[in-house]
Amino acid sequence: MTFRPYPGLTIATVIAFVILCCLGTWQLERLQWKLSLIATVDRNMAAPPLTLDQALTAPDMPYRRVTLTGHFDHARESYFFAASSAGEGIYHVLTPFIAAGGRTLLVDRGVVPQSRLDPATRAAGNAAGETRLTGVWRVPDASGLFTPAPDRARRIWYARDVAAIDAAQGLHLAAPVLIEAGPAPNPGGLPLGGQTVVTFRNQHLGYAMTWFGFALCLLGVWLAYHISKARIAWT
Repeated sequence: MTFRPYPGLTIATVIAFVILCCLGTWQLERLQWKLSLIATVDRNMAAPPLTLDQALTAPDMPYRRVTLTGHFDHARESYFFAASSAGEGIYHVLTPFIAAGGRTLLVDRGVVPQSRLDPATRAAGNAAGETRLTGVWRVPDASGLFTPAPDRARRIWYARDVAAIDAAQGLHLAAPVLIEAGPAPNPGGLPLGGQTVVTFRNQHLGYAMTWFGFALCLLGVWLAYHISKARIAWT
């Protein structure tokens, strides 16, 4: 048996093989994380809604539903710019909600097109008085490095940065969260609620198999090359 692999090529191959296997393992870990997230979301979305007092003290809050009673402060709406599935610009209407005991939370009431951003064009949907709503308790991501600066004069934001919105408008929120309103229609049809995303892409298994496949292909190429050069032989 002959076994005389090229040292430099073999070292490079081993390093690349280990890196590819590590990437595959990382994707398997991501798969477990994603499956756990999906199970948590499914469980929490199916659970009965919490009261505000329960929500403020519950340890496991992602995607838990909560029922609030109080009134909206429509005069202090903010707007989060996003894109629809068709690629059109839309705005999430973020409205302070004063719940029982004077505690304030920020509610994502749903989306409106740019032509209806002005509250005067959808006044019917901004009814006054006591309101009872059930929404989803979310902790959205803050602004990132590449997030455009907000248009503070028009209260338009490019991330649902609850802490920044709270600071900019002096809302004194009871919790740094966003309540995403459910699909119950608003008078006049706008804002259009029920925008919570509860489906998640889960392609981590495919990614893992791809990385492991690359590792096996690399090993096969290394072996075939050395056989072709008579550096590895079994006779």
